[in-house]
Amino acid sequence: MIILDTDVLIEIMDKKSKRATELIRIIADSGEEVATTSINLHEILYGLLKIGREGVTKRVLELNIVEYNKEDARLSSILEVEMEKRGRKVARLDCMIAAIAINRNAYLYTLNTKHFIGFKEFGLKLFK
Repeated sequence: MIILDTDVLIEIMDKKSKRATELIRIIADSGEEVATTSINLHEILYGLLKIGREGVTKRVLELNIVEYNKEDARLSSILEVEMEKRGRKVARLDCMIAAIAINRNAYLYTLNTKHFIGFKEFGLKLFK
């Protein structure tokens, strides 16, 4: 399974994006099931509503969604504490997204690899 991060979703939905076609091709060529997380769903819906693109939200709601559960909460809290111990401040939502991907042995497809690279040692697999 490939979990799409919010930045990938934004590119795919942006009609002016020159990268969208390439991203879609890469995903399709993988042959993997594609989903996003309930955390990413919140981020993308918030952004769309904020910029007045409510009409696109219906398409987003059709995505396969992987829910955040108590095992993810446990792991994401561990990830956040461990990263802080190492002097790396990370966004809480990124910890939550990484935990979902790790717990499901899924790939995370993100264009912001610097946000997630530190989680690789905990089992996060980055796609691409």
